[in-house]
Amino acid sequence: MNIKERDSSRRRLTDEESPYLQQHVDNPVEWYPWGKEAFERATREGKPVFLSIGYSTCHWCHVMAHESFEDDRVAAFLNEHFVSIKVDREERPDVDAVYMTACQAMTGSGGWPLTLFLTP
Repeated sequence: MNIKERDSSRRRLTDEESPYLQQHVDNPVEWYPWGKEAFERATREGKPVFLSIGYSTCHWCHVMAHESFEDDRVAAFLNEHFVSIKVDREERPDVDAVYMTACQAMTGSGGWPLTLFLTP
């Protein structure tokens, strides 16, 4: 990710009120908050969506952030091949409920952080 892209990504999350999204402002992953802009980009670029749902006090969400989303190689892969969306389950329980239900239906279990791959 070049500096301009990283600054753009930071601005997107900086404008969010969620403490969880604020925790990811400095990740090298080019995060989008849940919304039309992310899905329009995914459609325009023909990329799948990488959806990550968690919350600010979740231990495993912090572990995943540190081990994956702060890693430049992981971020480069996600930024190249996906449009990445970060969702705070406490701020968007409606979004979390839909995708947790889908995850549980497909796998028989669920939890956070919840990671899913979506079509735009």
